[in-house]
Amino acid sequence: MLDTIIVGGGVCGLHLAGKLQSTGQDYLLIEARDRLGGRVETVPGSEREVAADLGPSWFWPGTQPRMARLVEELGLRSFPQHDTGTILHLPKGDGSPEPLPQSSVHIEARRLHGGMGMLIDALAGRLPAGRIRLRVELTRLIDRGDHVQLECLQDGVPLTLDARHVVLALPPRLVASRIVFEPALSDPLLEILRATPTWMAAQCKSISRFPVAFWRASGLSGNAFVTHAQAVLGEIFDASGEHGTPAALGGLSALPATVRTAFCKVHDLMIHSQYAQLFGPAAAQGELFVRDWAAEPFTCTELDLVVASAHPQDGIPELASAHWSGRLFLGGSETAAQSAGYLEGALDAAERIARELSARATDPLRSERADLRENRACLERFHRSVSLLRTNAIERYVTGIKRALSSQQSEDMTQIVLIEVAAHAYAAALECLQGLPLQLGEARVEHGRVSLTPALLAAFSGFTNDLLRDVQQHNASSCAISNFPAEQKLNQAYLQAIRRDLAAQWREFALALNEQLLERMEQVAIPD
Repeated sequence: MLDTIIVGGGVCGLHLAGKLQSTGQDYLLIEARDRLGGRVETVPGSEREVAADLGPSWFWPGTQPRMARLVEELGLRSFPQHDTGTILHLPKGDGSPEPLPQSSVHIEARRLHGGMGMLIDALAGRLPAGRIRLRVELTRLIDRGDHVQLECLQDGVPLTLDARHVVLALPPRLVASRIVFEPALSDPLLEILRATPTWMAAQCKSISRFPVAFWRASGLSGNAFVTHAQAVLGEIFDASGEHGTPAALGGLSALPATVRTAFCKVHDLMIHSQYAQLFGPAAAQGELFVRDWAAEPFTCTELDLVVASAHPQDGIPELASAHWSGRLFLGGSETAAQSAGYLEGALDAAERIARELSARATDPLRSERADLRENRACLERFHRSVSLLRTNAIERYVTGIKRALSSQQSEDMTQIVLIEVAAHAYAAALECLQGLPLQLGEARVEHGRVSLTPALLAAFSGFTNDLLRDVQQHNASSCAISNFPAEQKLNQAYLQAIRRDLAAQWREFALALNEQLLERMEQVAIPD
């Protein structure tokens, strides 16, 4: 039986799978489509053709640190969204566009070289092929008590799978409308699932490709807004490559999904005409790609079509909670604590679930091992103590930075204070461990490691990554550090040096914890 099945091969599902793969956990990812990516879809580019993002295009490093970190970690290249030049406004259907006084639209947004599909390829590239199955549609989930049974259709043929945990990395409305649950989910939870809008589900996006960004020669940014009643595209933007060659214009539909369906035979012609009205006859000659997400059954539901579009709320507790006694998790960007609906939110949700699955893998309440069962209370006490240390770590860092500034210690102060904070947390944890009345009679030693060691170290899962993220966010917004650019925004070399030091600290702590257990086992073995 599998430990975890992830349903949904979008950014959340793929990122979670990568987390499980890196920690050696057992999993399978299934996706109903014949491709990965979910709402991320990119028409590949070439030297003469820019990659066309038909789903999300942008991320904002200043407010989306997970995306920025992942792009860097995967070795992907990004560039700033072109945003300079005149912004146009078309208020009348039979009129001419007018310049708007504003100077920017997509403030500090960045795009990926090769399109956002490069992110999907990189995430999938970290996973063995055998861990992914396409064209597998989940239709029913059955809680069997000690596991969950999944009834699926693979290319239309019934397929049954079993797993100890199931993660639905899908939009909540899709979960409510396409999956049958036995037993049924509670009415309050179903109401929350149905009330959570699927971001951009009813939207239609077009990309028109050109050899060069000819509009830039006229001083136009490529940004435009169309507000008259007959508008086909409501918002237009420059979708070109970094230097404008190859080039493209992108647009978001202003027409409701039902109207788009009614005009399906002339819809493409209407889009070409809209581009031409804004940027001249040459804009009607582009190679056009259109993705109507309202027509995608694995993205959009009936509710998304009949209820006015809205942005999902951050941090809805019921969406972030485990269900069916910890066997069922809700994922997808809309379940995020921060940036729900965005790519950042998908990563947030994936990392939350990865932490929970990791904790459950070493949870003494789920284990039948005698050494863990005998030490249940001690392990829980240790985890509570570490949780408090983790919570207080950023406050200790802020205090340390203030102390460094007051003593005029500015060089490498982020690195120095971070190491001090981590050292304090590890020393306090070892002190807490020393005071625990552990029962080591059933503990085992394999290859020098005590069997209790992983369960204790699990309390620090993700600690350094979380702390470094909080530190970067603090530094970026700190007025006190604003006079030290190298500390306010850490460059790649500085981050790598910090991560090396933190990794070395972690190894020393893990060895010290294990050594303390070994010494206590020896004391137990010595007869009185």
